[in-house]
Amino acid sequence: MQTTHVLVGMAIAAPIAVQFPEIAGIVLLAGLVGGAFPDLDLYKGHRRTLHFPVLYAAVALAIGVAATVSLGGVGPAPTARVGFVSLPDVVVTSTPALIALAVGFAAAAAHCLMDVLGGGLELRPWEGRDDRAVYDHVRGRWIAPKRWIRYDGSPEDLAIAAAAGVPVLLVADGVFEMLTVGLLGVSAVYVAVRRRLPAIAAALAAHVPASLRGVVPERYFE
Repeated sequence: MQTTHVLVGMAIAAPIAVQFPEIAGIVLLAGLVGGAFPDLDLYKGHRRTLHFPVLYAAVALAIGVAATVSLGGVGPAPTARVGFVSLPDVVVTSTPALIALAVGFAAAAAHCLMDVLGGGLELRPWEGRDDRAVYDHVRGRWIAPKRWIRYDGSPEDLAIAAAAGVPVLLVADGVFEMLTVGLLGVSAVYVAVRRRLPAIAAALAAHVPASLRGVVPERYFE
């Protein structure tokens, strides 16, 4: 579920927030955005248009290496305190953007991986009838779902959300802390009603005018 993706993205940022508390906000935001971003294709080519499992991971790795080199390869210069580490001013001002980008792309890659570990694209993924998890643009084919997480909104999905929420709550405060608590609450409610939603969605889709059916995903008419 989307809340799990967001919480996992923020959890990816948590260790960096601990090490460099002065950039905690930007990396947590990057994890949030990266975790949520792929599902912006929900109503247009879902799990294909904005899902790039291989490319997101490759970009995250490349930017992560660049950020590491930036942290370790700058010569003597005026320093600033970042957590417990003294870093050159040039690094403090330029590296956070690289770190945030790396976190964002890593969160997007994790989102795609979690989709592969879950179910297919059907309206009722617990039925296991659809073999499309995420589209691999590099190989030009769909990756089949593993179904280790039976479906989005399953109890195991909630367990992952809760586990991801723990490190975020340990490092976050203010808005991010409240947001994390809210996401966990929404996750619990979603899990409670998940199996009822397909019937509601199908009933609503049946009343969509013919002229608008092209913008509604086919799975809602199953």
